[in-house]
Amino acid sequence: MTSTTAIRGARIFDGGQWHEGKVLLVEGDRFAGIVAESDVPSEAQNVDYDGQWIVPGFIDLQVNGGGGAQFGDATSVEAIRTITSAHARFGTTKLLPTLITDTPQTTELALEAGRDAHAARVPGYLGLHLEGPHLSIARKGAHDPALIRPMETSDVERLMRFRSEVGVLLTTLAPENVSLQQVSTLTDAGILISLGHTDTDAKTAQAYFGAGAAMVTHLFNAMSPLTHREPGLVGAALDAPQVFAGLIADGYHVDPIAMGIALRAKKAPGRIFLVTDAMSPLGTDMTGFMLNGRQIFRRDGRLTLADGTLAGADIDMLGCVRTAHRLLGLPIEDVLRMASLYPAEAVRISGSHGRIKAGFVADFVALSPDLDHIATWIDGKQQTRTV
Repeated sequence: MTSTTAIRGARIFDGGQWHEGKVLLVEGDRFAGIVAESDVPSEAQNVDYDGQWIVPGFIDLQVNGGGGAQFGDATSVEAIRTITSAHARFGTTKLLPTLITDTPQTTELALEAGRDAHAARVPGYLGLHLEGPHLSIARKGAHDPALIRPMETSDVERLMRFRSEVGVLLTTLAPENVSLQQVSTLTDAGILISLGHTDTDAKTAQAYFGAGAAMVTHLFNAMSPLTHREPGLVGAALDAPQVFAGLIADGYHVDPIAMGIALRAKKAPGRIFLVTDAMSPLGTDMTGFMLNGRQIFRRDGRLTLADGTLAGADIDMLGCVRTAHRLLGLPIEDVLRMASLYPAEAVRISGSHGRIKAGFVADFVALSPDLDHIATWIDGKQQTRTV
């Protein structure tokens, strides 16, 4: 018989509205409902979060590393477990370990690790994000230009072979190195396509959206900008109702003014969601690390190459939530949806994730009203508690 846990004393945000004076019931790995005190089963095990908030767990679709592990340098179930555990301490309940541009051999190893993590049901693991290697050298960012290349038939076959075995499979690519037919083939196979690291014009971006690309990777960064005569990928993404876009809300990657303009301009139902683009130092006191043989420096809340090029971000999802709420002045409800519901919608799992709702996977976070982390629950089990 599945045991029932009663989460008491908290103010509960279910993803749509707040519930006061209610109890959240969890049965096994699922939510059983938000009920009145009188409807709590007598045999329920009680957990008290008096005066705190309960919110849907954060979903991060772009995580390069954490806890000292960098996905790619380490491609194993143990590395994935280290990364998910590090991010759980900041409220992330599901994430996509992200492999940046690398060799075909490393890509194969990463996919095998994702398959094994999926089979092992590693807490917090959702699937994989392959960011490259089929990008534009002109918009390479911190990616190694020597490893950037066109997509070949073998690459398509590799992705399709692993699609059903790794969980969610997302890949970032550029029109410069991938054909419309390849995008259509991958999309038909259930692989999610995001445009990024590209200098494409708006008209070309729209054609790729039509072929099935439904996402944009870290809006504004490493892509053709919006100008008054050529809207670029930024303009095309904001104008396309079906397209979702990730946003690194650390205050360094995108100016707050630009973030606010984009949020007001984005046509729905596609939304802008939060990502961290975090690297291995997250959750550690590391001052730097190596990426594709190059030194990355950690200083003043940023990760950079020696020339100052940003190389991922030094922020967690709760930090992104705080920034978007405090720096942009957005209602906390909107920001929480950007961290949970919208990424769930972007990768098409909003029928089971991103809300606190009976039957949904029991992923949630306990926060203080000042947005301090209290505890993280994944699949109905408490993973970490700060206080």
